[in-house]
Formats: sequence, C-alpha cells, structure tokens
Amino acid sequence: MTVGVGGPAGTRPRPALPDGPLRRLVQAGPPTGPGEDVARCDLCGIPVRTDHRHLLDEARDELVCVCQACALLFDRRAAARGHYRLVPRRRLRVAGFAVHRGDPGADSCDPADLGIPVGLAFVVLGEDGEPRARCPSPLGVTRWELTPAAWRRLVASAPELTGMEPRVEALLTNTAHGRREHWIVPIDDCYRLVAIVRGEWKGLSGGGRVWPAVDAFFAGLASRSDRRQPGERSRPS
Repeated sequence: MTVGVGGPAGTRPRPALPDGPLRRLVQAGPPTGPGEDVARCDLCGIPVRTDHRHLLDEARDELVCVCQACALLFDRRAAARGHYRLVPRRRLRVAGFAVHRGDPGADSCDPADLGIPVGLAFVVLGEDGEPRARCPSPLGVTRWELTPAAWRRLVASAPELTGMEPRVEALLTNTAHGRREHWIVPIDDCYRLVAIVRGEWKGLSGGGRVWPAVDAFFAGLASRSDRRQPGERSRPS
C-alpha cells in the first residue's frame, strides 16, 4: 500500500486525501500489544512491525512500507538504482532561529516568515532544492506555495537545514497555540502527524482531542530525537 507525498505546490491551499498507510494508520488505531503486526511489506509481503521503515518510490512519488530485511537492501542509495530511497530515521530539534542580519529588510527569521497561514506545517525540498510546504488538515494534506527567498533566509539563520535530504526529510514546525517546535524529521513522521490530525479532528475548530494528540506526537519526537551535537549529521539510513 502506498501514499503520495509529492507534486508541485500550488498558489492556493489544496486538499489531498490520504491513501494506503495514512488511511490504515487512522483506521487501525494504536496497537494492542508490543510489536503487534499491523501491515505488510510492500516488496516481499511479510508482516511488519509498527516501527517498520519506509521507502520513497521515486518514480511514483509514493511511500511504501518495508520490512527490516528489505530496508537493509536499500541502505545504500546505489542499491536502489534511482527507483527507491530509504527514508532516514534522523530526528533533530532546531532549537532556535538566529537573527538574520544579511538582509536589511529582515530583523529576524522564523518559520512564520515563510507565509504559511497555519501553525502546523512541514517543508520538503525537491531535488532542485526548491521548498514545498504541506499542512496537515482534516482532509489530509494541504499544499502551500513558498517564497524561495524566505526559505533561503530561514536556512541562513538555521544552518542545520542545509543538511536536509531532499524528498525524504522535512522541516516540521508547530507554532499553533503558542507552541514553538521546529524539527528536522523523516517524511513519514509528517504523514503520521497528518493521520493524527485527520483522525482526531472534530467539528470546525478541531474539538478537544486534536491538540493534545498533536502535543503528544511532538513529545514523542523528543523521546526519539537525535542525540548528536548541533551541526553533526547522522548518516542517512
């Protein structure tokens, strides 16, 4: 089963309904026991655990579930021959964005300066280096066009962003309700968050469950974060 993750950003927000793993995550709910099998490897068909890895199918721009054995086959990009790319596991908190003084028109640089109209969003780089914004919504993923110049200012203020892997890593930000969370995460983490928002959202404002669930998701990122020093990249896996 697969889920689309790409496509060009439009000039207006556009909803995209989830498919494959997203729908399965929303409908299945949490596992009832440790290591419970909830899916199958899309390459060999054997059951996979809840913490299974994903590959990006570069030709179809979709995520596919893989077992540990199949993930090891694609641990080196050369093995994929331009077809599959293993989604890394790095989770790195971007603690703060420095004042950017290279542009006299900008007193500071913050993800809010990207012009995304909501507080919960993630930015993925294309192979051409262009940023593409996505926003979790009750319908799935909303796409948003970014200003490349604003992204460049953001990167200048947070050098960690220069090491993001195109298409398989994202800058995930949460500035809703006074939060200030900025993370470099695997792209599948972003789609897990999309599944949470879609599954917990009630009514017009989200109801009382969605934001505690979002807070719990970010707390989980902290518990699994990369412990290396800032600026030290983990080897993409």
